[in-house]
Amino acid sequence: MEIMERVRQRRSVRTFEQRAVDQGSSEKLRQLLRDCSAGPFGTPLRLELLELDPVNPRELKNLGTYGTIRGAGLYLIGAVKDIAGSQVDLGYCLEKVVLEATALGLGSCWLGGTFRRSRFARRIELADDELLPVVIPLGCPAESEKLWDRLIRSGSRSSRRKPWCELFFTEDGRTPLSEKDAGSYRNALEAVRLAPSALNRQPWRIIRDQEGRYRLYLKEERLFNRALGKIRLQHVDIGIAMSHFELAAREQALPGQWDPHAGAVPLAGLEHMALWDSSR
Repeated sequence: MEIMERVRQRRSVRTFEQRAVDQGSSEKLRQLLRDCSAGPFGTPLRLELLELDPVNPRELKNLGTYGTIRGAGLYLIGAVKDIAGSQVDLGYCLEKVVLEATALGLGSCWLGGTFRRSRFARRIELADDELLPVVIPLGCPAESEKLWDRLIRSGSRSSRRKPWCELFFTEDGRTPLSEKDAGSYRNALEAVRLAPSALNRQPWRIIRDQEGRYRLYLKEERLFNRALGKIRLQHVDIGIAMSHFELAAREQALPGQWDPHAGAVPLAGLEHMALWDSSR
């Protein structure tokens, strides 16, 4: 399955069939977790795949997802240190696993606020200096979508994405970059536009600078992004966007990699996060 097909097919699933994921699929995901040990910032990550008994509702209830998840047999969990870039790296790595899970026919759902962190923290023995920003249930999607799922998706606006003209710009940061002018990077940018984000707020902005390079910015909603203390869900979102851009670019054999330490080009109201350096 091509990257853009995975990106378009992935959607938030909260109701799963009460049956175990086959061992071949779960082992592929574990291998990918082992391979994806670092993101663009190079921070230490601890990624785990927690396996539950999908026919034992008490297990899921005891973990605590406030009734929003039903029947998931696997959970992706990532613990990070409270250092710069760690939550971006977490989103970057976990989204690669989510897209692989999509290719395997599994459903998933990013959870940032609707789970009891303390209970998941105990299951993975979270250290005092670690954060647990998100968990991701995985499993076989239920054949018929429940009303509850549709209501949550509608409330979170997850099916609505901002248009290109609100996300991608030329070097002045104001003039929209058209799909035609994006040229060979059209798919990479479209993959970013379709990426999941907390409450579908899409906090990323991408600017093509005078040299034709792509710069990624965070348009932070400060109150929302800091509502969970040290946890920054919009930084996780930036990592997801970086993963989508990179995977789509790689599929088209476009050169480059993310450089989060490149000299920043300041723009009002935006925080420079990384440069896609096509010379590397």
